[in-house]
Amino acid sequence: MKKFIILFSSCLLSFNCGAQQSKGQSLVLKTPVKERPAGQTDVLELRTERLPVVRVAFIGLGMRGPGAVNRMTYIPGVEVVALCDVEQKNTEKVNKMLEEKGLPRALEFYGDTSVWRKVTALPNVDLVYVATDWLSHAKIGIQAMKDGKHVAIEVPAAVTMDEIWGLINTSEQTRKHCMQLENCVYDFFELTTLNMVQQGLLGEVIHGEGAYIHGLQPYWDEYWNDWRMDFNKKHRGDVYPTHGLGPVCQAMNIHRGDKLNYLVAMDTKAIGNPEFLKKKRNEEVKDFRNGDHTTTMIGTENGKSILIEHNVTSPRPYNRMYQLTGTKGFANKYPIEGYALDSEELDPALTKNHENLTAHSFVPEDVQVALMEKYKHPIAKDIEDQAKKVGGHGGMDFIMDYRLIYCLQRGLPLDMDVYDLAEWCSLIPLTEISLDNNSAPVEIPDFTRGGWNKIKGLKFAQ
Repeated sequence: MKKFIILFSSCLLSFNCGAQQSKGQSLVLKTPVKERPAGQTDVLELRTERLPVVRVAFIGLGMRGPGAVNRMTYIPGVEVVALCDVEQKNTEKVNKMLEEKGLPRALEFYGDTSVWRKVTALPNVDLVYVATDWLSHAKIGIQAMKDGKHVAIEVPAAVTMDEIWGLINTSEQTRKHCMQLENCVYDFFELTTLNMVQQGLLGEVIHGEGAYIHGLQPYWDEYWNDWRMDFNKKHRGDVYPTHGLGPVCQAMNIHRGDKLNYLVAMDTKAIGNPEFLKKKRNEEVKDFRNGDHTTTMIGTENGKSILIEHNVTSPRPYNRMYQLTGTKGFANKYPIEGYALDSEELDPALTKNHENLTAHSFVPEDVQVALMEKYKHPIAKDIEDQAKKVGGHGGMDFIMDYRLIYCLQRGLPLDMDVYDLAEWCSLIPLTEISLDNNSAPVEIPDFTRGGWNKIKGLKFAQ
């Protein structure tokens, strides 16, 4: 007991957090909600002026940026007006691609790490698309909105609570869209399953699971300035949670009728990445912060639970888990895609024998195919063929970009708002707090500041 009191006191001193009783249960480390500045209102279902032609500037042309530029060239009503990267060769390469497509060359900006400021200040830009290293995401996004631009930011869009609140406040102040480029919500299985949930096929979703399991050893050296490894060296917790968490939150209507209340994180010790550094780079790191495997449990206001996992070092097959448990059905992705539905509804003749371990399993393949066709999301029906041709993680990247432009051109609310960004990214700093306090529960603040129950259910505007 003394040990917990000492740890909790340390949290009070270092994080300025208090403690609250959660529904008569254990103490939860309280996370402050920043007061909304006077004259500022929320941006829930924000609508802005229509942009028949969307002029886009791209900042960051290393790993993700070139693919984004290429995808945008397939969307009518998009003009690529500016390209920016620290390395000149990257801007030249992408401009050459534009020329080969018969498109006008874009303005080029390159040089030091602050050159992006010239881009956000351009008068002829509507949308700034950010695909740089994690530590620069939020500051570019904030400045772009202050300069009058909508902004789309690669994942994770923010890594600290100050960055998260900065993006929220700037979006609310400027009335500009701030969307995180979370592509996984647009994968075909996730879109179809979301439609099933919204049509009631799975009943009430009470539990969800998500993960990012991806051995990065073959790719560590591809990151400019080693920024991703450096972040894992210095930070503990789930540092890349949005792929797993995003689709689950959408299915659970988070801040659209429910909200995330608190989390508890646990991790293993760090072995894989320190060994990689020693073997491949002859670098001894004795204080490597991030454990090999991090597990996070989340509780919601409506009594539901979410499990999120992160592992980028173990020799495991790629796994971006997406799993929903409903009162009438179950959906699972990785390593096997499948659906299970209430057995009595499927086959009333099934014998109720608890020893029969195959009595309730995934529906047969032909039933699954029929279900996925019946419940195919309208967005997927619209552009599935083109998305698969253009590509980007099987097509989901193209759907993401297409939807972003579609909504901007029509003045519609975006599919993901700045509060989605905040909730999904908040696991980065909050899991670190939980782990550094002996896996204590940590409050997840209401980033909508009271608006979480104003909208009933997620809607993709058409």
